[in-house]
Amino acid sequence: MRAKQQEIIDALKVKPTIDPKAEIRRSVDFLKDYLKKFSFLKTLVLGISGGQDSTLAGKLAQLAISELRDETGDPDYQFIAVRLPYGVQADESDALEAIKWMDADVVARVDIKPAVDAAVASVEANDIEVADFNKGNIKARQRMIAQYAIAGAKSGAVVGTDHAAEAVTGFYTKFGDGAADITPLWRLDKEQGKQLLKLLGAPEHLYQKTPTADLEDNRPALPDEVALGVTYQDIDAYLEGREVSEKAAETIESWYDKTQHKRHTPINVYDTFWK
Repeated sequence: MRAKQQEIIDALKVKPTIDPKAEIRRSVDFLKDYLKKFSFLKTLVLGISGGQDSTLAGKLAQLAISELRDETGDPDYQFIAVRLPYGVQADESDALEAIKWMDADVVARVDIKPAVDAAVASVEANDIEVADFNKGNIKARQRMIAQYAIAGAKSGAVVGTDHAAEAVTGFYTKFGDGAADITPLWRLDKEQGKQLLKLLGAPEHLYQKTPTADLEDNRPALPDEVALGVTYQDIDAYLEGREVSEKAAETIESWYDKTQHKRHTPINVYDTFWK
């Protein structure tokens, strides 16, 4: 195994194989313990896109909330699934199907388009061009703002969908979809997440669909694997300690190094990792 590969596996706590049933229980108990520790928290809030990660995190959140409600008799425990389209989402039906499958207690819908467009217009009024990629990150950050607004109003914690195959490449927006209070999928790679969804009985097409961040107007539904230049199959194999091609390994390691700042709190004078 490559030295860098072992370093990354150790940092992200990825197991070569998992027991899906045990990992489901671990994540559900993790969410429950967090809410029980901080008794002023009554809700879990999560944006649902209809893709694999939010479908899994949403189901785990609903399971945790349902168990807490049953155990305590407190009806204030609620899971809030939030639709966050930019205008009209092409795969809206998938998001709605995911929400129906997870049986979310509460469903909210916030169209981020007016806020995003207003932010872009305000910046560009200063003769500063906001490129399409930059605008995509603004979309992700506006979704974060909406989720925290709901959490603030409903005594909630925001659930994140970060997992090992995403963390290793830093394939998320800093202070956007990377912003959350609790991340129940952290430690799992993409294939392991599918194993949990299969055991939970999720509609197969929701976790077999091509993963996409779908943030860019000029390149709608751009596949993650195209943007990254490496497949999730290779990323998962790498994280599980298996051999991958030299090109795949170097691509993964390059992303890991370039995006280390995303996995770290804001850099201060005592930090040396970036030097």
